[in-house]
Amino acid sequence: MFDVIVIGGGVIGGAILRELTKYKCDVCLLEKENDVCMGQSKANSGIVHAGFDAAEGTLKARFNVRGNELMPAYAEELGVKYRKNGSLVVAFSDGELGTLMKLKERGERNGVKGLELISREKLKAMEPNLSDRVFGGLLAPTGGIVCPYSLTIAEIGNAMDNGAQLFCNFEVVAAEKSEEGFVVKAKDGREVKGRVAVNCAGLGAGKISALFGDDSVKIGGRKGEYLLIDRENGDFVSHTLFFTPTEKGKGVLISPTADGNLLLGPTAEEVRDGSTATSAQGLDAVTSKAAEMCKCIPFRNVITSFAGVRAYSETHDFVIGESAKTENLIQCAGIESPGLTSAPAIAEYVVGNLLVRKLRLETNPRFDGRRSPDHFFKDLPAERQNELIRKDPAYGKIVCRCEQITEGEIVRAIRANPPARDVDAVKRRTRAGMGRCQGGFCQPHVAELIARELNIPLTAVTKCGPGSELLTGVSK
Repeated sequence: MFDVIVIGGGVIGGAILRELTKYKCDVCLLEKENDVCMGQSKANSGIVHAGFDAAEGTLKARFNVRGNELMPAYAEELGVKYRKNGSLVVAFSDGELGTLMKLKERGERNGVKGLELISREKLKAMEPNLSDRVFGGLLAPTGGIVCPYSLTIAEIGNAMDNGAQLFCNFEVVAAEKSEEGFVVKAKDGREVKGRVAVNCAGLGAGKISALFGDDSVKIGGRKGEYLLIDRENGDFVSHTLFFTPTEKGKGVLISPTADGNLLLGPTAEEVRDGSTATSAQGLDAVTSKAAEMCKCIPFRNVITSFAGVRAYSETHDFVIGESAKTENLIQCAGIESPGLTSAPAIAEYVVGNLLVRKLRLETNPRFDGRRSPDHFFKDLPAERQNELIRKDPAYGKIVCRCEQITEGEIVRAIRANPPARDVDAVKRRTRAGMGRCQGGFCQPHVAELIARELNIPLTAVTKCGPGSELLTGVSK
């Protein structure tokens, strides 16, 4: 019997799981996929929003601003790359300059610090590659960037190091009330019992809520497509660049990433099936909108494209709090942008204001919130590199030539919490396969290492869980 069952292994579920391990309680995380961070938490912009866009008085505004305040220390404690690079909202007309003034006023009412309207001249000096058609901009110096999947993995890994349990491939198909709480059942027959359940299921939050007897949560999906440009051009812009928002959202952005790439996107397309397939039409839209923002974008160095589906509620605000229909069910649904930024603040509120009181939790004196930084071997000083190689010769073997990732780093990712059990999981933890060739050369070696470390045949190694096996058999 667990005290709390968290459903959904994204950045929100991970943050809540970790926050719970600060207290004396038994907690677990249920994730339907083969690994954590498989939904919208892996396929988003990685932007730490300042908080000027959310309407005042909303949960989005509240948790965005608080999450932005928490993020620098939060990322540092978890050993995750974070950079406060600042955001710029760009106006292309006098009318849009008026909108920027309203955004500044809204942001100030939300509690955002340092907002500044800047002239065309100052804007161009800050970002020389901007279009010559710009009129001015809004500078939000507290905006930043973080790696979303690294953050999620670190949250869950740290929670597991502090005693939390993770159950992957646990697709929830039923939830029954019991005298003590809930019995949650998986498609494969497994059962987990818990006193309280927290619904962080992203696109599946409405379905999960209904299984627990609350059909009030209505979730829609909006697909966004992206282009990723090689790290050779990671300094093309220094700030995160936004178009002036419309009623349809923030639109396509241009931003450096925490790992040094250049990111363009996303689009916004309503979807019902959760498909993350890219399209020629969607990627053309990214290309054309980005070209309106900046001149001479190095599209020749695009190394990959991808898409993610963002969940949103019919209220267009976060749905956070105890269910009005089902006792002991905590809702964390409709977490669209700025959900990534809001994650530590949402966890702080849900655990500190709801679960601690409900379950009368006591502080865990053994909690250790620090996680070793994922410093890449190639970035270490030569003395430290040699020290690691002396201890483990695997660190002297380069597997991914594009990103210079070693066998030692890959083995560590397979063994650490949460363990990497497929090729894409290794990729998210180590960047092996994220370079210019996108795994064309290193994937077979990565697969061999997974097979060796997990003691499984090569034919059982998958790209991203059951059904994505890399090999169909062996030649004779």
